[in-house]
Amino acid sequence: MHETNLLTLAMRLASQAGELIASQRQALSVSFKDGTELVTQADVAADRLITEGILTIYPDHQILSEELNPEQATDAEHLWIIDPIDGTVNFAHKHPQVAVSIAYYHKGKARLGVVHNPFLQETFHAQAGKGARLNDQPIRVSGKEELKRALVATGFPYVKDELPLLMNRLHTVLQNCADVRRLGSAALDICWLACGRLDVYYESVKPWDFAAAQLIAREAGAITGHIHPLPAGANPELCGDNLLMSTPALFKPLQALLQQADQLTSKQAATA
Repeated sequence: MHETNLLTLAMRLASQAGELIASQRQALSVSFKDGTELVTQADVAADRLITEGILTIYPDHQILSEELNPEQATDAEHLWIIDPIDGTVNFAHKHPQVAVSIAYYHKGKARLGVVHNPFLQETFHAQAGKGARLNDQPIRVSGKEELKRALVATGFPYVKDELPLLMNRLHTVLQNCADVRRLGSAALDICWLACGRLDVYYESVKPWDFAAAQLIAREAGAITGHIHPLPAGANPELCGDNLLMSTPALFKPLQALLQQADQLTSKQAATA
């Protein structure tokens, strides 16, 4: 099984899923998972298209996907991680920041990732050790070195039960960095970091939100990690809690600032 063949498959399925969701956006059927998380019929249809496309060729591979297989364990030898529509709220509101995300992991390590925006006709992809590309042109991170010049991306969860923590982090970033952007798609936030449109990204998300984009960013020169040390045994490539990714010079300074913001949140909670 050659990884080039896997990449060709992922690119083809991402493009086909992009065409499908673009064709369905004019007549959406919207519902809400757990009463809060928006989902459309296009999410499910695109998930099915990608899943069936993979299993037809590789029936022994495992699939973790947001809509059809969200409970799949992540320790499979051959694991595909799929977000059929990253940025579903954007999609439903006819915003252009929408992506199909497909990653392939072998024994817990990212080997390839594809993030395709059908509305802007931008396709990011990477293979481990072979660099990152946007529409088949090589990309690199910005290389920004000053925090005060940094453009930072983040996002916010559907359930706002950690609002004090989120606001303390945001306050700290705004005090120390140039500005903040919130695209509404974690996959595109991270890919924009990869191509130099952004300098830092932090957030807590699910594996399907970042599995492909994280590899793309890393192959473009970003440092990828977490705000806090991970628990023993956690796979750093698949743990979406407290993600932090940035140009190399900004990682440790931002990590320290965000840790300080979290310490403040803990102190505030203790005295409340």
